[in-house]
Amino acid sequence: MSVVHQLVPGWLLDHLSFINKINYQLYQHPKPCCNKNESTSSVHLDCLQKDSASSFGASAPLIAPDSITKPENEDSRNCEIPPQKYVFRSELFNVTKPYITPAVHKECQQSNEKEDLLNGVKKEISSSIIGKKRKRCVVFNQGELDAMAYHTKIRELILDGSLKLIQEGLKSGFLYPLFENQDKCNEPITLPLDTCNLSGLCEMAKHLPSMNEMELQTLQLREDDMTVTEQDLFSRVVENNSSFTKMITLMGQKYLLPPKCSFLLSDISCIQPLLNCRKTFDVIVIDPPWQNKSVKRSNRYSYLSPLQIKQIPIPKLAAPNCLVVTWVTNRQKHLRFIKEELYPSWSVEIIAEWHWVKITSSGEFVFPLDSPHKKPYEGLILGRIGEQTALPLRNTDTKVLPIPDHKLIVSVPCILHSHKPPLAEVLKDYIKPDGKCLEMFARNLQPGWTSWGNEVLKFQHVDYFVALKSGC
Repeated sequence: MSVVHQLVPGWLLDHLSFINKINYQLYQHPKPCCNKNESTSSVHLDCLQKDSASSFGASAPLIAPDSITKPENEDSRNCEIPPQKYVFRSELFNVTKPYITPAVHKECQQSNEKEDLLNGVKKEISSSIIGKKRKRCVVFNQGELDAMAYHTKIRELILDGSLKLIQEGLKSGFLYPLFENQDKCNEPITLPLDTCNLSGLCEMAKHLPSMNEMELQTLQLREDDMTVTEQDLFSRVVENNSSFTKMITLMGQKYLLPPKCSFLLSDISCIQPLLNCRKTFDVIVIDPPWQNKSVKRSNRYSYLSPLQIKQIPIPKLAAPNCLVVTWVTNRQKHLRFIKEELYPSWSVEIIAEWHWVKITSSGEFVFPLDSPHKKPYEGLILGRIGEQTALPLRNTDTKVLPIPDHKLIVSVPCILHSHKPPLAEVLKDYIKPDGKCLEMFARNLQPGWTSWGNEVLKFQHVDYFVALKSGC
């Protein structure tokens, strides 16, 4: 369960626990062996080869178990090889202190800012090299004024609700106070190099022979499938219908596919294979690549214009009464766009607005709540397609619960950019138990979900995981 605590204000989530309970176990075919000692060494060799092959940038294909030299013996019995288990790297959730610490004279600064807001002016205090401070006045633009008004509106909701969930987490031990020497002992985290540019591959795929016009069948991975061709990945939906994990190789890089998942690796211009499946979904979660100044400067990922986002074929993908959930930044321009243009164009009626609050493992906000630059929260806009009729649950007279407004999702964030917390367990009470779920602009896979995006395998790369030793 990713839900650690559920209170009236919302949920305290454990993102890492959700990933690791997916049961990433890679089963291997049994191999001939003659005795216990030789069998043990053979298994150890196979695990070593898997570990070495998982290093980022390795281009050598995964060595199949049968290609390992077999011991010569008269007894040709098969030895069972224990499954290789993988867990997500826990250090990627090691957020022990805020990204920005609050100012020493915060109360004084806030009182000055409140006075300045009345005049539409802000004072930025900067320190010179010799320690002197100087003030310069800058007139707020309309976007900044709108953002401050919105923050004032939801501030108490964020503060009070988060505090209740954080206190519960501290009581249970899920969250814990940070000791001074604890943070000093933390080693710097080395992130895997993004040598396999998935979005770049999607761009290159546009120059391959066009197959979007053809209605290719969904590619279902069989028990013995270990690799798929790039052409298959770019032209059809891939499904792992088995109950265990599969590892596929793409351009020399290895990715773990959880059980019961399906995905399409493509950008918005090649989404037709998803439509060709003729499936409709009861939940659609969307994390659009919003345009902003930071993205433009860093060139970290491509973004979509509002017009391009409106062209996403949600009406064709949505089942009747489909729940649509869209992640949105704190920029009021984007929030207004969803409410006034995007959802109306999809015939989605807004029913709730939630917030994801990011905290450290000790329960502090990752950014000061009243920071004028970055806030410790992001928004989710929830709506339904068509009429909001009550949905009967299967084999029971119980109805699906109505979606409440102003709920909080509180969690320690992953340090990887845009690795959002899972919503599966949070939304389960508001959809049919057998409902089909779709995540758009996804960067990871989930059991029971269909995922689409030009980086849909990004966080499934084997180097974001650790291979456990047998018996762990």
